[in-house]
Amino acid sequence: MSAVMVTKTPGGIKFKVKVQPRASRNEITGWQGDALKVRLTAPPVDGEANQACLKFLAAFFQVARRQVNITSGLKGRTKTIEITGLTVDEFKQCLKDKNKKI
Repeated sequence: MSAVMVTKTPGGIKFKVKVQPRASRNEITGWQGDALKVRLTAPPVDGEANQACLKFLAAFFQVARRQVNITSGLKGRTKTIEITGLTVDEFKQCLKDKNKKI
C-alpha cells in the first residue's frame, strides 16, 4: 500500500473506496487501483448503500459512525471517505489485523 492510497487530513485520514452493492456479505476485499474495494449487501437505492458503507467502515475501523463521512461520490461507486480521529498508521494496522489477504 503506497502513501497515495490514504492521505492524512487535519483531523484524520482520507481515502477512496470502490463500492460493490448487492454483494453476498459486507467485506473489504483489497485494493482496486488506488481504492479500497468494499462489498456491501445493501442495494444502491435511496442512499442505502451509502449508509451501509458508512456504518460498515465505522464498525471495521472501530470508530463512531459520526466520524465517517463521504466527501465525494455520493451517486457513484467510487467514493472518497474521510474518517476523523484515525491516523494513517491505525488505518494500516486495522487492515493488516482484520484482513490478512489485503
